[in-house]
Amino acid sequence: MAEIRNYTMNFGPQHPAAHGVLRLVMEMDGEVIERVDPHIGLLHRGTEKLAETKPYNQSIGYMDRLDYVSMMCNEHAYVLAVENLLGIKAPIRAQYIRVMFDELTRILNHLLWLGAHALDVGAMTVFLYAFREREDLMDCYESVSGARMHATYYRPGGVYRDLPDSMPQYEKSKWNNQKDTDKRNENRQGSMLDFIESFTDRFPGCVDEYETLLTDNRIWKQRTVDIGIVTPDRAKALGFTGPMLRGCGIPWDLRKTQPYAVYNALDFDIPVGTTGDCYDRYLVRIEEMRQSNRIVQQCIKWLRENDGPVILDNYKFVPPDRERMKNDMESLIHHFKLFTEGYCVPVGEYYAAVEAPKGEFGVYMISDGANKPYRVKIRAPGFSHLAALDEMSRGHMLADMVAIIGTQDIVFGEIDR
Repeated sequence: MAEIRNYTMNFGPQHPAAHGVLRLVMEMDGEVIERVDPHIGLLHRGTEKLAETKPYNQSIGYMDRLDYVSMMCNEHAYVLAVENLLGIKAPIRAQYIRVMFDELTRILNHLLWLGAHALDVGAMTVFLYAFREREDLMDCYESVSGARMHATYYRPGGVYRDLPDSMPQYEKSKWNNQKDTDKRNENRQGSMLDFIESFTDRFPGCVDEYETLLTDNRIWKQRTVDIGIVTPDRAKALGFTGPMLRGCGIPWDLRKTQPYAVYNALDFDIPVGTTGDCYDRYLVRIEEMRQSNRIVQQCIKWLRENDGPVILDNYKFVPPDRERMKNDMESLIHHFKLFTEGYCVPVGEYYAAVEAPKGEFGVYMISDGANKPYRVKIRAPGFSHLAALDEMSRGHMLADMVAIIGTQDIVFGEIDR
């Protein structure tokens, strides 16, 4: 009799579905997964420690680089924690702008997840479709902050600046003649709100296109239906949040259960699954994109009808504008003090959590009264999901591991901080 024994193999980090930073040590019985040991530490950047060495107002940019697909949602949790420790609140217009960009970020995140998940499983077209829409939303990031990804747009006390009155225009090139360029610039003639509104009008049709390609596609269903099933009780025990939890049928969403900003003034639904498999989680995220679109439309309507400040007028926490700073000595001192030593925060501790696209993203902060936090602890949603990878994949085939990693929507920046 030949000796039969399990063998151990590495999955990643060079595997395309491991996205460059995930290493799994897998115990295999032929093609069947017996055990999985996720290894992290390939990307470690020490974000929490870095935040403890810098003034509060200089760590916002680090938050963008955690889950680098959900940039502004990460910022939101951080500035909420700082605002609550300071005892200040952003103006109502700033809160609507934050909510609008949170939801645009959710769409951005889910588009990348959809494209990458489909690509991992073997469908290429969806990836190209999803990036077509991402391009427009990246232009919105760039318009308000100057950066296409790491925006640093949210600030304690509000947002960096109000929405611009115009959008960047495409220019004629050797690839696009004047007629093509004019067509591409059609919806960029008005303000940024006009541009986002035109996006929200056509986006449901784009989601229909993704669903046409995938939802009833028999290969997609063979690769995702009944794969990586998690029961509701196990999902709660494992610390799942976001679409991973709602895919199991539990309607838990911080925007409804613990509303922050202006979510309690908006009308939207929470999609839930029934089986808790990869296919359910796919359907939940698809519907979430539609609901985010609804929220953005409500924010646009409110922002059109209501004007007002977008950041506090308190120079202890917010820098004076450039013109004032260059003409008024006191404003120059405020500016200098803010950007050299920041501000001292009263002694206390606070945990601020937001419903990020991947789940509950929280920042726990302790202040000892100094100008930098005594302790910063980040609660990343992907960490709990990755810890459950072993349980989700036992008894499945090696090829199913790709679908399970895809359905978890893992981004290592937040896991390996």
